[in-house]
Amino acid sequence: MNPTPGSEQQIRPTAADRPFTFACHPGVACFTECCRELDLALTPYDALRLKRSLGLSSGQFLERYAIVEWEEPQLFPSCYLTMVDDGRASCVFVCATGCTVYPDRPGSCRAYPIGRGAARTGQGAPVESLVEVREPHCRGFAEECTQSVADYLRGQGLDLYNRYNDALLPLVQHPSIQDGSFRPNRMQLDQYMLALYDLDQFRRQMVDGRIALNRPLTPAQLRGLAGDDEELLLLAVRWLMQEYFGA
Repeated sequence: MNPTPGSEQQIRPTAADRPFTFACHPGVACFTECCRELDLALTPYDALRLKRSLGLSSGQFLERYAIVEWEEPQLFPSCYLTMVDDGRASCVFVCATGCTVYPDRPGSCRAYPIGRGAARTGQGAPVESLVEVREPHCRGFAEECTQSVADYLRGQGLDLYNRYNDALLPLVQHPSIQDGSFRPNRMQLDQYMLALYDLDQFRRQMVDGRIALNRPLTPAQLRGLAGDDEELLLLAVRWLMQEYFGA
């Protein structure tokens, strides 16, 4: 989509308690336009929710619906959702009536048009930063629905997504990464994809004893091995912390 002159995307800082007037529904003229011509990065929790919604193994989901990219300047690989080659790079899950995986749509889709970043500060809760994104096509801002940014995000089910996305911060924002003393090698890059995105294979390898934690598993971690994907994701982060930093 090519924006008309003077109508470029605008990004401005916002805050959780700031009033926010926006709504998206089938009656809005631009409905599903935000589902096209985009690079949609998937977090590990996004991939978990989608593979389960589709009734696929994590390996099958990666093969059918994900593109994994990594270039030398990047620290870790990025996982993107496949787009349809229809001339508009439409999301593979969008149709005329909306999103076919709506209950399990990715976190960035839920948050739109709000963007969220989080930073780790010591042992405290993550500090988040929020921005409001206004794109030329979006008519949702003309809807008469005002609430705080926090209430909007909560209504979109972001609390659960933020919990599991923020669980990665001790790993991806580890002090050894921040000061440049750690950079993953090829094997560690493979471990990253295995543990965070190919959860079913990670579970098999841990159950088979091919990989292990260097300490006894907690009840929650055992539930992860028994089938609880969310607990397994937290276990995967813990295992990577061990493999990368000896933590």
